[in-house]
Amino acid sequence: MLRRHALSENLSRKAHIRKPVARGAGGVVAAHHRVAAQVGIDILRKGGNAVDAAIATGFAAGVAEPWMSGIGGIGVMLVREAQSGRITVIDFGARSPQGLDPADFPVIGGSDSDLFGWPMVEDNRNVVGAKAIAVPAMVAGHALAHERFGSMPWADLVMPAAEIAQTGVEIDWYGSMIVTTALADLQNDPGCAEHFLRGGLPLMQGPTAGAAAARLPWPALARSLRNIAQEGASTFYTGSLARALIADIAARGGYLSLDDLAAVKAQVREPATLRYRDYDLAVAPELNGGPTMLEALAALEAAHTPSGNVPDAAMYAAMADALKQAWARRLAEMGDGTPHPSSTTNFAVADAQGNLVVCTQTLLSLFGSRVISPETGILMNNGINWFDPRPEAVNAIGPGKRVLANYCPAIATGADDVIALGGAGGRKIIPAMMNLLCFMIDHGMSLEDAMHHPRIDVSGPDKVVADAALPQALLEELAGQHDVTLADRVPYPINFTTASAVRRRVGVNEAGAEPVQPTAEALAV
Repeated sequence: MLRRHALSENLSRKAHIRKPVARGAGGVVAAHHRVAAQVGIDILRKGGNAVDAAIATGFAAGVAEPWMSGIGGIGVMLVREAQSGRITVIDFGARSPQGLDPADFPVIGGSDSDLFGWPMVEDNRNVVGAKAIAVPAMVAGHALAHERFGSMPWADLVMPAAEIAQTGVEIDWYGSMIVTTALADLQNDPGCAEHFLRGGLPLMQGPTAGAAAARLPWPALARSLRNIAQEGASTFYTGSLARALIADIAARGGYLSLDDLAAVKAQVREPATLRYRDYDLAVAPELNGGPTMLEALAALEAAHTPSGNVPDAAMYAAMADALKQAWARRLAEMGDGTPHPSSTTNFAVADAQGNLVVCTQTLLSLFGSRVISPETGILMNNGINWFDPRPEAVNAIGPGKRVLANYCPAIATGADDVIALGGAGGRKIIPAMMNLLCFMIDHGMSLEDAMHHPRIDVSGPDKVVADAALPQALLEELAGQHDVTLADRVPYPINFTTASAVRRRVGVNEAGAEPVQPTAEALAV
């Protein structure tokens, strides 16, 4: 059966967007915001390596698209060293505060309207507000990456973000729309209201060509970033910045403590791996989306042999089967939930020497906890929402627990071909990364063609969402094997993930950014 996703009858069905890849031997960056990508390119031009550029891009992304990520969040980074081919995982995932009391999250029935559709908690406090904040580890993760692989001074990588915060990011229609979607919660937090709702409403782009650009300066965050640049990551966890942050969160009833921050340590991990066709795949291990994607790819390889230069209905059906099986096991054993829009960003970098980096960082929900620390300007995550509020659940809320995330950055290595990719979009990330890898590995697509080719989304054990741009005959054949809902690939809502990737083949670097994401950009040195 084919069902059409509810898309407004007002919107064009004929729009076509093409976003070329960036190509060059001197280095490339793909990010979900052009300003952040440009910061990464500037670092490469100054002689920095791929890790230097990724760190700078990550800090800048937290200012340029603050609803997606930032220093109040978490994430993971994969680094591939050119000479050895070794892949290292830098894990800076979230953990719940040690002082968290599960009894403070009573289930009152119904379901929430956020990411996972959990049973509703009193006052929605596992989703919005200071009690929803998990321990942030992004700064520690980037500091560890710098310690292991960086070549430029730490301050040079953080200061561009501080300068962007001081000047303010230019307001555009997309940013205004995103702020408007969260207006009800943002206006309830003094810090969020002061920053995002000047005069009580979102700032708007000038209505005519040549109108003066409206900007959103963030002086408190600029000060915090300058402190991190000058004093190092330790100020965020044990210094003056930590004390100011915790004072603000405690005043709002949050659990996060100085002891929680002092205990943060990003981890170096070995990747989980799979030999798929003629490529070696590497993802972050354990509690994220990578192992689920590898399980689905292994099942696909065992069940189906692809043919042709584009997927046919049989290939999409086999992908859907493999993903459904992997999701059924994930949900039964790990206690995940159902898909809704999320707050995550991804970026990927390749340098002239052939080092590759892919990094995903997140606040979890859009605008995270929707709490800004007024003293520090830091927008905090809502990582407690990763936990199931039902006490009997596998993934139940508890103190000092690691969260189960959905991000899925991956690196695929073949003969004279290395691909690093990741995405944003909650549970949609896993199937999107699988789609892209299959397009390039199984069907020989270029990075540019793969980024534009229609995808399917299978982000649970019982549903397939297919891009309405696929041929009608293919869709009808696919619907003969699966219950299929059609959706359009549009900037909002994100139906098929916002992806970014870099690829290095025979010494040439390419970067691709999500075609329909208005701010996403791929740049070359």
